[in-house]
Amino acid sequence: MMNRTLGFATLIALAACSGKPKDSAAAMDSAAPAAAPAMAGDAAMAPKDLIETAASAGSFNTLAQALNAAGLVETLKGAGPYTILAPTDEAFAKIPQKDLEALLANKEELTKVLKYHVISGNVPSSEVATMTDATTLEGSKITIKAVDGKVTLNGKADVTSPDITASNGTIHVINTVLMPPKK
Repeated sequence: MMNRTLGFATLIALAACSGKPKDSAAAMDSAAPAAAPAMAGDAAMAPKDLIETAASAGSFNTLAQALNAAGLVETLKGAGPYTILAPTDEAFAKIPQKDLEALLANKEELTKVLKYHVISGNVPSSEVATMTDATTLEGSKITIKAVDGKVTLNGKADVTSPDITASNGTIHVINTVLMPPKK
């Protein structure tokens, strides 16, 4: 069985490192040898889902650990579509270690925080730039401010790599973990 934690971490890192939007399917197509066209049903060439896409990046180990702990991996592998606001390992490192450990140990609170990073539907950056807010799967809204091509969420997190495409949605890499409002 594939290790989803390591798998979840690999593709997003590649996209995040470049600082440019990436289309994972296009990246796979451009990397494929011209002499070996994809065959129908070839699993290696099939578009990857959100989890598989993120898994191949390398900078989402903490997010992968959190999704596993919260039991959200299968949901995000589902049909969707979903838009994930994916905090990098560096974003999680901004949380004091003691607080992060407490969050990872509290499945109910962790699930709320992670669902606050997911929007139902496929929301590319072209749509995000026209929005002032979005309702998350957690149920609360995230405020969105787009100025000169820079998108900031809740006045705290910047989208650092938008529009990473997966078979069941879109990933926008962010540099700060968002916390849902206290209810």
